[in-house]
Amino acid sequence: MQKRLTLPIVPIILVFMLSGCLVAESKYIKKTEESDKLSRELSALMEKEKTLSGENQQLQNQLKALNADLAGLSSEKERVTADRNRVTEELKTALKEKEATGKEVERITNDRNELDKVLKSHSDVLSKTIRELRTKITDIEGENASLKKNVSDIEAEKATLEKVLAASRKEDKQLKQDLESLKKTKEKEVQTLSKTYEDLVQEMKSEVAQGQVTITELKGKLTLDVLDKILFDSGQAEIKPNGLAVLLRVIGILKEVKDKQIRIEGHTDNIPIRGALSKKYATNWELSAARATNVTRYLQNQGIDPVILSAAAYGEYRPVADNGTPEGRAKNRRIAIILLPKD
Repeated sequence: MQKRLTLPIVPIILVFMLSGCLVAESKYIKKTEESDKLSRELSALMEKEKTLSGENQQLQNQLKALNADLAGLSSEKERVTADRNRVTEELKTALKEKEATGKEVERITNDRNELDKVLKSHSDVLSKTIRELRTKITDIEGENASLKKNVSDIEAEKATLEKVLAASRKEDKQLKQDLESLKKTKEKEVQTLSKTYEDLVQEMKSEVAQGQVTITELKGKLTLDVLDKILFDSGQAEIKPNGLAVLLRVIGILKEVKDKQIRIEGHTDNIPIRGALSKKYATNWELSAARATNVTRYLQNQGIDPVILSAAAYGEYRPVADNGTPEGRAKNRRIAIILLPKD
């Protein structure tokens, strides 16, 4: 009786062992498929990473490391597959020989559990790496977009600066042209003044030699100082006949001047006006003003355009010599005919 009961138990144990192996194998195949799926996804991400390799070399290095890990995982998979085949063959042999035991089944199950843990660990690492890669790719894409915007802004600023530079060059060219034109105008004015100066010196050389007339040319201004005794009697503002003759000689030259202003200035010494003359000219201001006005009017009457004429009175307040000596006071009593650039 005992022998009859033992024989049916063996098939049952074998079925149990085979079922356990098949369940473990099913789980292993599922994990393997998940690993393959993750590997394919990693390959796709690697392709995308290759397109960004030129933008971020560091990511490329990390991807190379990941490829190395994947290669190691593939080797591990092959080793595990080989182990599975070997174990399967051993199991088949054990089933055929009916020498398999529960402990062997448990050992195999434990091996498969360890294998599942290894595969899960690698799967978790791959998932984490993929998430990190996606985050880095997003960051790189954002950085690239920011860089492109910066490049666009710089190009716009460059275009603006180029326009400003072109305008500055144009303005500089115009300024150079204006400066050249101004130089030519100044040269022409200097030449005109110099000729007028030479003509006046030649015409008035006798009076210049006697110290009655002084002619100076400085910084575009020509000044003809005529002592008052040539033009006026003492304390008078009416021009003497001899003075009119002197002015006529000057007027002949001044008529040739078309591009200057002519200002007539009246100057006196610092001796106050006294006596009956003070009723007519209260101070030297009035006397210098009357003399300057009379000379200006005479120039107008002789055909000089009044538009370029003006009269000014300075009294005793712009001396050219020391009023403390008779000689100095004589030089200060004068009419100045000044040629100036037009406003």
